[in-house]
Amino acid sequence: MGCYLRYGRHGVNQLLRFRDASYDSAAVNPILYASQGLRYTRKLQVILTSDVDKLGKGGDTVKVAPGYFRNHLMPKLLAVPNIDKFSHLISEQRKICKPIEGEEEQKDVIVIKESKKDMMKEYERAALRLDKAKLVLRRLIDVQKAKARASKDDPLELRSPVTKDALVAEVARQLCVNIAPENLHLPVPLATLGEYEVPLRLPRSIPLPEGKLNWTLKVKIRSR
Repeated sequence: MGCYLRYGRHGVNQLLRFRDASYDSAAVNPILYASQGLRYTRKLQVILTSDVDKLGKGGDTVKVAPGYFRNHLMPKLLAVPNIDKFSHLISEQRKICKPIEGEEEQKDVIVIKESKKDMMKEYERAALRLDKAKLVLRRLIDVQKAKARASKDDPLELRSPVTKDALVAEVARQLCVNIAPENLHLPVPLATLGEYEVPLRLPRSIPLPEGKLNWTLKVKIRSR
């Protein structure tokens, strides 16, 4: 019995060692590997549905281990078995998605520059909005100065005066118009409650409404 087993193993060794190139491409019976204590690692042919790192690009046919296909590629839909129906489906999808020859895959984005006329119209709309609106601010008053007033008709002073920067921020928040501090003619901050008309310094190219001599911003400061 030991003699037959020894010569049987020798025959299998010779068969695996001296098989020619044509035999490599043929199907090999797994029993030949099992008798030698070897692992039979026959690979599967699959079609990649998308690019896989270190394996190939979408549409390529590659060989992978069955476990790799079963546990990684197939659950993530990265590959399908290389059979006729899948091969035909992948080829048709590649024809549809393939860019037309001579056409650039990525077209340059055309930026349409705004004309000077359109910009002037936007400036005019913003100026009219500033002129017609009323900016309302709520501020704390100085309680000590309020008690020390000589008369109740005297204006209430603010704890913190309203500066140009504060007005610019409120214009952006309430009216959604961006202006610069230089667009406001405010020699001194607004220090008391009340209503004001702050002159606006806008380009002369913006036409004034009929009957107006200059642009103004109406501001009302109320106590909090």
